[in-house]
Parts: sequence; structure tokens; C-alpha cells
Amino acid sequence: MGEFRFKRFSVINERSAMKVNTDGVLLGALMTLRPGDRMLLDIGTGTGTIALMAAQRLSGLPVSIKAIDVDSPSASEAAANFSRSPWPLMLSSENISLEDLALRMETVREGNDPAVTFDLVFSNPPYFESELKSPDMRRREARHACGLSFREVLEFSSRWLSPGGRCSMVLPSEVETDVCRYGRMCSLFPFRIVRIRTVPSRPPRRIVAEFSRQRPDVIVEESLVLQEQGRYTDQYTDLVSPFYIWA
Repeated sequence: MGEFRFKRFSVINERSAMKVNTDGVLLGALMTLRPGDRMLLDIGTGTGTIALMAAQRLSGLPVSIKAIDVDSPSASEAAANFSRSPWPLMLSSENISLEDLALRMETVREGNDPAVTFDLVFSNPPYFESELKSPDMRRREARHACGLSFREVLEFSSRWLSPGGRCSMVLPSEVETDVCRYGRMCSLFPFRIVRIRTVPSRPPRRIVAEFSRQRPDVIVEESLVLQEQGRYTDQYTDLVSPFYIWA
């Protein structure tokens, strides 16, 4: 497809065991960002791709993007990518689980310190629950819902989103009903669903699902097709062209 880049900055590291993936790029390009966003959280950052895309899209604004990953090498790799990017002051990476982050934030709140809330929580969570697991431990943890699920992301978001905050995730299309139902159980309501097809003739394989505290009058439903007649569609290339160097 070409080399992934942010302006003149490439997040591809040839020594990395975890490469940039299409799902992450789709979430980074599609998720709703607003000029008033100030605090963002990337859960399960991996190489930091989605956080970097958010930084590029919000470049020039006083934004803080915190990225976390329970895998120490991934958190370190993201931190290295952030430091080499044009936006090092916007980005930070920490090796911590979502559960431990929530506990720390609860401690701060109980100490009567000002509570931190997030304007956007985003994640490309592991979800290959029924597929054969990879023998490589890092890839297995990243690809399977053994340490993080969309339910945990929604539960955290329900507690820590700002009043106008959003939660955005890229997920398999078959969980759409479940994730929307669980979001409502957490008092988070889907306001936008993007259904992603590899080719026009096949059903959607992925969705980008976005939630907020406000119940929308109408859920915005969109469709994205990646390829047609053996080529990337104009719709897809227009979406990701700010982030790729095309070969």
C-alpha cells in the first residue's frame, strides 16, 4: 500500500514486531475530533499509530494525548515514536493497564484533587476471541480479548468522559449489536456507526462505533468501501492520503 507517514515522519520501525495495521489507521482517520478537545486517551496504543494520527489532525491546538499499553515494549516503542514525531509535547506513553489507570484516577478523585476527564477515549481493542491464537505472546495478547474488551473500554469511558466526551472504537461488524447494547447499559449512546467493507459485494467486516453521553435524535450511519475491481477506492484513498506515502 505504501509507507505510512505523518507529514515527513514515519512511525514504521523496521525492528518492531508489531506493525501498523489497517484497523488502527481507519480508526485514526475516521474518529470524530473536535477543536475543543483537550484531553485524549488511547487505550492499548501499540506503536502509537492512532495517537499520532490524532496529534496530526489536532496539530497546533493545546491538546494532551495520553497513550497506555499493558505491554511494556509496546509502551516504550510508542514513546520512542512520539519523541521522534513533530508533536512530542502533545503525546505521552505509559506502561499501565486500564484497570490500574482507573484505580489511580479514583485515588486522585478521593483525595479531592481536580478529577481528570477525557474529551475522547479511543481504542483498537483485541477481539479475535474465537480464532486460533498466535504462538507469539505479544501478538497473542494484542489480538485476543484476554486482557481488554470493548466492555472495559465502555465502562471506563462511562466513568471518565467529560460531559461532552466521546468514545471511539474499531471492532468486528458482528459485535455491533452487542457493543451498542452494552454502551446503553453504561449510559453511553451510539451517535455514529461507520460500516467498513473490503469490497462492495461483501458484508461489512469492521465498524467504527462512536458513543457519547447524549442520546442522539438520529444515529449517523456511514459506509466505507476499501477496494473495488482490484484497486483502492477514491473514498478510501481520500480518507487516508494525509497519512500515507503512496508507492
